[in-house]
Amino acid sequence: MIDLWYKNAVIYCLDVETFMDANGDGIGDFRGLADRLDHIEGLGATAIWLNPFYPTPNRDNGYDITDFYGIDPRSGNAGDFVGFARAAADRGLKVIVDLVVNHCSIDHPWFQSARSDPDSPYRDWFVWSKEKPEDITDGIIFPGVQEAVWTWDEQAGAWYLHRFYEHQADFNIANPAVREEILKIMGYWLELGVWGFRIDAVPFLVEYKGLEEEPDRDPLLLLSEMRDFLSWRRAGAIMLAEANITRDKAPDYFGGREFGADERMHLILDFPLNQALFLALARSQAAPIVEALGSRPQEAPAQAQWATFLRNHDELSLDKLSDSERQEVFDAFGPDEDMQLYGRGLRRRLAPMLGDIDRVALAQSLLFALPGTPVMWYGDEIGQGEDLSLSERNAVRTPMQWADEHRGGFSRADCEPVRPLVEDGPFGFHETSVAAQRGRPGSLLTRVQQLVRCRRACPEIGWGDTAVIDGLPEALLGLVSSWRGSRVLTLHNLSEEAVTCAPEIEGASHLVALLGGPDEATGDPLAPGDEIALPGYGYRWFRIDGERA
Repeated sequence: MIDLWYKNAVIYCLDVETFMDANGDGIGDFRGLADRLDHIEGLGATAIWLNPFYPTPNRDNGYDITDFYGIDPRSGNAGDFVGFARAAADRGLKVIVDLVVNHCSIDHPWFQSARSDPDSPYRDWFVWSKEKPEDITDGIIFPGVQEAVWTWDEQAGAWYLHRFYEHQADFNIANPAVREEILKIMGYWLELGVWGFRIDAVPFLVEYKGLEEEPDRDPLLLLSEMRDFLSWRRAGAIMLAEANITRDKAPDYFGGREFGADERMHLILDFPLNQALFLALARSQAAPIVEALGSRPQEAPAQAQWATFLRNHDELSLDKLSDSERQEVFDAFGPDEDMQLYGRGLRRRLAPMLGDIDRVALAQSLLFALPGTPVMWYGDEIGQGEDLSLSERNAVRTPMQWADEHRGGFSRADCEPVRPLVEDGPFGFHETSVAAQRGRPGSLLTRVQQLVRCRRACPEIGWGDTAVIDGLPEALLGLVSSWRGSRVLTLHNLSEEAVTCAPEIEGASHLVALLGGPDEATGDPLAPGDEIALPGYGYRWFRIDGERA
């Protein structure tokens, strides 16, 4: 029987270099991360997704890699990684790592060899053009920062393709040697105990852009080969796709018999839902979320799963919204030009963006109530701050705020840390930290811990089918998740004004409160037709008792 553990997982994403510094050099490391696993375990997460920790010039937060088989010496060594992985396994935490194989740093020995000699065995590992391509700006990812997707290399005497920054040369996946190397990289990290990969930039990985002649081979077959390799090497290991795609393309990425293709990705990050969620919060209306849920492909394979999220290490992309919708979100959560990025997103942390802590808790509750696998971003469980003085996306990549002490408890170093800690204001470490909130009733950390526990106790959300309750006030999102005869009801008030409702649920004899209201403490069930009150930005979770659904 296939282990679909990820269906009811809670994934916690972090960057090793900004999580905890153990050796006092101002940079987070694997020893520090291992020392802080109790926090992640106590939060209730079941898996850890690590941002890149490989050797790198670090021009793009580690996504510019010079050795896919190594550990950035600032983070430790292979022994430190294995020690961390063992400590995580002892706590029941599965480790997922970033697989960044769309490109590598131009400092990588492969590219250095390729540029230095047209007869190099690595020359065809990259995409070259002897003549200047017609439109070197077509497909720019970072407008306003990135000037082109092709750059002339004097040493090579040719132009090379880079969908991202010019210091990140794209691989040529039409080359069988490149595809073989990708599998080799996966195999290496699987042997070191990882449970899967978050695949970076999947839509750009599976394209033949820039080639003079496209091979007679579907580029998506690479995903099939990766899935097959993963299944053979480690049963239960997963692939999570970073794929900001429209709904009609999802079947190609999931694959499966239902979609007439080989099985491919286990999970896809749900960017359309994420963007709709912030539009819904901006409007204080549930409709955008309802529409986004309804647009998901209905006949997905049993092994396929959407991954839900609030924020991550990148900008909050709003590219799938219309211009007017995007402006609504800008006006609500990032009105200053300095808060916006690339003309399509916001470079803000969750808590400073939403402001009201009850509203932040509401967003966290939505994360766990929406159908799919929730993915958390480190620091959001305490409402950590942002630093807009840092460049581009680094504003949301500041060190973890552990305590109101030197360097926020992140490091004992006297030197400057890898990035400045957020110090001032309500979201700085003097007022917002793990130590200040741990064990305190009503703190955001405590509320998130309760939500994680509740979500893990409700496998209906991850495994089952979810239906929207019609006829509720426009600010209220009501969801019923069903699996194997059990049902869970969640209610979320997206408005600052209190609302009441009496949802009609077929076959329900009573509702048992799980989270979010006074009847949770008393244990008194509600009868069908009883009014349910939700304060502004309130949420309620119930188990539905009655006839089998």
